Amino acid sequence: MKKIGLLVGREWSWPPAFIEEIRKRDADVQAEYVKLGGTGMDEPIPYAVLIDRISHEVPYYRSYLKHAVLQGVTVVNNPFMWTADDKFFGASLATKLGIAHPKTVALPNKDYVPGIVPNESLRNLIYPLDWQAIVDRVGGLPCILKDAHGGGWRGVYVCHTIDDLIHNYNQSGLLTMVVQEYIRFDHYVRCLCIGREQVMPMRYDPHARKYIVDHDHLGRSLGQRVVEDSLKLVRALGYDMNSVEWAIRDGVPYAIDFMNPAPDMDLYSLTPHYFDWAVRAMADMAIRYAHNPRPPLAEIRWSQLF
Repeated sequence: MKKIGLLVGREWSWPPAFIEEIRKRDADVQAEYVKLGGTGMDEPIPYAVLIDRISHEVPYYRSYLKHAVLQGVTVVNNPFMWTADDKFFGASLATKLGIAHPKTVALPNKDYVPGIVPNESLRNLIYPLDWQAIVDRVGGLPCILKDAHGGGWRGVYVCHTIDDLIHNYNQSGLLTMVVQEYIRFDHYVRCLCIGREQVMPMRYDPHARKYIVDHDHLGRSLGQRVVEDSLKLVRALGYDMNSVEWAIRDGVPYAIDFMNPAPDMDLYSLTPHYFDWAVRAMADMAIRYAHNPRPPLAEIRWSQLF
């Protein structure tokens, strides 16, 4: 019998529902929580598929998952792809793919580790920054300042003046920040993308951080564009589970946040309707990969990105 292993954190609703869904399928596959206490460099992995929901916060898990890829295990998501996970690269990638994206500028860090001596170590940097030029490049004020590696709306600031921008940048410490065009959206959509094949576009209120069950919130042509552009992004990034957020302005969907390889799958936030879909879609994908493994090493070259 093939085995699917789960690496999870504090989430309580999706993991047991997924394990139960796999059990009910009678597909000669079983799912369980992975238990680790140290991993040898030649240690075989007893799983056909590993689903990673937490290694971005537990570095040892990431090391284990990269070892598993070398052993031929299909890991969701491929741990080597997480290296591409920053918002400036995402902006460049979306532009390369022909997908609408807010104008974005990456900034030098405000602070550095103690070993950096500014007048010796940072000779390649222009100082001071030309803040007016930066604001002009993203279309003026207001603009958004955010952590290039952040998530969950942490470290995101709407800046209405250059003084606002400089003040918030000065608080950023060791973070790498980006400045983005402010999109005054008419509609906001968060898509849950599974297996690089299935996309569920959900109406979402980013201010209340709440999903709204509404099956007719997108017209045919706009809905098709959102789905097709979401698939372009996840296929380029190689993510088998991801969420992609779209801010729609004047009928144009702008990719706002699309590098979320451990997407929210909580029952209370997704609502029962979308939660059930997520459980089923993840089970379909995991069973398919258990019986028909995806060669993970071939993807490390990232040829699809370009």
